[in-house]
Amino acid sequence: MSVPYETAAYEPAESPESPEEHLARLLGRALNSFELPDEVLRRLDSALAHDSSLHSAHHSAGLHRETYRHTWLLADGSAVTLWELVHNTAPGGDAQHEVYVDEEELHTTTARLALPPDAPDFELPALTQLSAIPEPRHVYAPDDSADHARRLLRRAENPDPPSAETAALLATAAAHQITQAFGRPGPAARAGLSFALYEHAFLLPDGQEISLWEVEHTATPDGRHMCEVYTTPDAARDAMERRAARQG
Repeated sequence: MSVPYETAAYEPAESPESPEEHLARLLGRALNSFELPDEVLRRLDSALAHDSSLHSAHHSAGLHRETYRHTWLLADGSAVTLWELVHNTAPGGDAQHEVYVDEEELHTTTARLALPPDAPDFELPALTQLSAIPEPRHVYAPDDSADHARRLLRRAENPDPPSAETAALLATAAAHQITQAFGRPGPAARAGLSFALYEHAFLLPDGQEISLWEVEHTATPDGRHMCEVYTTPDAARDAMERRAARQG
């Protein structure tokens, strides 16, 4: 018999946990945590955020089995997933917790459990899972990112720079990536001026991503280089167009 999610034996923490606390609690209850590769545990030392969701469940004749997906977002923008198996099929009927890195290994272990074959698995469709960590858009490097954001904002000369609220968020940045952006040169190229557009993407401790768009150009009265910083690519490109039109 399939069961609703609310009857699952797993009890989530009542208060928010840090990524480190969540990992410690998971490893502390798993009987096989000593089998996890050291490399995986070392990577999890840099976790910035985490998410857990029920993946599937099987309840029948007083026996139960649930699997959970635990995902951590790392400082470099990658993610690590551990699979937790919870069941009461061992002698005595106490709940047993096991953890796996590989989903195939999880499936192999699950197939060996002494569960009646008359009840199909209950699996959550993707749309009903708990809030999943979004796929990062960038490959980040943790390298004094908060200081990089501060220096970028300090050199902005446009009259409408990013707000103080944005600056406060970026003061917590854990990693960043800089890439050059292209497209829509318009009058800027035709005027023979020097224009460059860069995206500065920042990763915050909660997994949020914020980008600033830097315009470097020579569309100034004396031809010197000038820096302007905007919160959207359209605003940055509009500024490039305006500068080029004034100098054209």
